[in-house]
Amino acid sequence: MFTGIIEAVGRVQQITPRSGDVRLTIATGKLSLADVKLGDSIATNGICLTVVELTGQGFAADVSNETLRRTCLKTWQVGTRVNLEKALMPTSRLGGHIVSGHVDGLGEIISFKPDARSLQYQVRAPDSLAKYISEKGSITVDGISLTVNAIDGATFSLNIVPHTVQETNVGEWQTGSVVNLEVDLLARYLERLIMGDKAAQPTAKADISLEFLAQHGFMR
Repeated sequence: MFTGIIEAVGRVQQITPRSGDVRLTIATGKLSLADVKLGDSIATNGICLTVVELTGQGFAADVSNETLRRTCLKTWQVGTRVNLEKALMPTSRLGGHIVSGHVDGLGEIISFKPDARSLQYQVRAPDSLAKYISEKGSITVDGISLTVNAIDGATFSLNIVPHTVQETNVGEWQTGSVVNLEVDLLARYLERLIMGDKAAQPTAKADISLEFLAQHGFMR
């Protein structure tokens, strides 16, 4: 688990194909790995990665095809700057909100502008995630715990203060940038909970055929 409070900005050092997926090597910069061991988790732009090697300058992690499909990691190149956070300890301050490091979908930066000393961003989320996002609620964007200022449909706005811009890769977001989104963990579990017994039922799969269409009056 994480808090969404970024500890350092690292860089992608190497991307190595490995039998259909990839191994990723990250240079962690000022992030101390003195208390990190193999098997520990580090959130990298909001993606929970498992440390499989400590390299001296950083760490390496294996990335599955599932992660490549669901996140913007597939767009990273050597040199890409990434937000880093080590896993939460029981004694840590919960400065942001509870973050799992499991990306729910990809958002797109659709506009940004200065707002006094802050930056105001408009982000378009996938339609399927809109129901989990609420005004003044929390959302994780590229691993950063942020407050939703307003929401209109699936588009939400963020005001990002200078400290966050300085300590993360936010300053590199441009119109059209793709970002990892994780909605509030509590919202996801609440939806499942209110389904009650229906949650145990398999998801219905549409079985559309010419026979089905004819039986229901769509064909003559």
